Amino acid sequence: MGEYMQVRAMLQEGEAYAGLILGKGEEADYHLVLLPGEAVDVSWPTAAEWAIALGGVLPTRRELALLFANQREAFERNWYWSSEPHETRTQLVWGQNFASGIQTIYGRPYRGHARAIRRIAVP
Repeated sequence: MGEYMQVRAMLQEGEAYAGLILGKGEEADYHLVLLPGEAVDVSWPTAAEWAIALGGVLPTRRELALLFANQREAFERNWYWSSEPHETRTQLVWGQNFASGIQTIYGRPYRGHARAIRRIAVP
């Protein structure tokens, strides 16, 4: 519980703690933080640039699933971009529907919503 409280104390105004992402293989565990603000009606390249301008990045598919589970109320009931292109069809990018919970792929020009995240390493 102490680590959780330390992470909560590190949050900046408007940020929300989303939970712990467990590392896979060589990856380390980390805490996921949702940044304030939302981009609306943006293509994937624009969404990625917007997230970086906020000091964050677009979430991965795993991170979107955790955000859906733990921070759903912070999202509109719309479709949100991930940072992950499809494995074999790189012109397509994964995203999360925050109305139904499903993940699907859309073309990079598709106009969706975006939220930015940051990661805090587990001490």
